[in-house]
Amino acid sequence: MYLWASNMRRFLLILFFISLISLSGYTADAQCSICAKSVQQMGDKPAKGFNSGIIYLMLAPFGIIGFVGYRWWKSREE
Repeated sequence: MYLWASNMRRFLLILFFISLISLSGYTADAQCSICAKSVQQMGDKPAKGFNSGIIYLMLAPFGIIGFVGYRWWKSREE
């Protein structure tokens, strides 16, 4: 029982730090050099939208992997 509580505490701590970092407002530049150069010619607002779109598309695989990992972890726990 103690091992389970320790693992759960560690999991919640990691989850807290990940959510804190993701909500901190730090902007990431997720464009390759060719995309960045062509989008910068269109202006600042399209460049920010393009960058947000790339980050949004990047989150989907991480969400799927997280869900599969969570289900795997829950099935091993029983």
